[in-house]
Amino acid sequence: MTPGPILETPRLILRPTRAEDLDGYVELMSDAEHVRHIGGAAPPSTVWRQMMTVAGSWSLQGFGFFSVIEKDTDRWVGRLGPWFPHGWPQPEVGWSILPSAGGKGYVTEGSAAAMDWVFNHLGWDDVIHVIAPENTPSQKVAARLGSVNRGPTRLPAPFEEAVVDAWGQTRADWAENRKQFDWLDQVVVRAS
Repeated sequence: MTPGPILETPRLILRPTRAEDLDGYVELMSDAEHVRHIGGAAPPSTVWRQMMTVAGSWSLQGFGFFSVIEKDTDRWVGRLGPWFPHGWPQPEVGWSILPSAGGKGYVTEGSAAAMDWVFNHLGWDDVIHVIAPENTPSQKVAARLGSVNRGPTRLPAPFEEAVVDAWGQTRADWAENRKQFDWLDQVVVRAS
């Protein structure tokens, strides 16, 4: 049994991490340039530990990154959603997607559904996105979601030297910003 809900958007299934997601996680974390802003490339043994951390977050916190499954192909294409590790500046909705799935709007679609879920089901009052100043693609996603750059923030060890900004918005901001995603009211949320 997988803890947590399954969210179904027009093109995606968002669900908690499962053991069968390891190959997708390994593929994601193997491209050093693509993952330079989320800790860098890692060998499969380290990626397994990272994936287990996400799975553990679901068990211990009641939320974590969703695995992003492309509806048309049933393929794992990334991870996104709520994230709040120990020492993090505040709760985050973050994202990373396979390069082969980039440019399709999946990050915006999945992150909008995840933001709606954290505000409506987890009761969060504020959300950030931790983004490096040179990570223009993620800044564009954050802006599409209606988040604004709140300026520099600090991460805990071992990321304390990372230069990052906190983009974010409040629950009240989201109530207005979500209107651009007219499909959000049709997102199906079901038990896993």
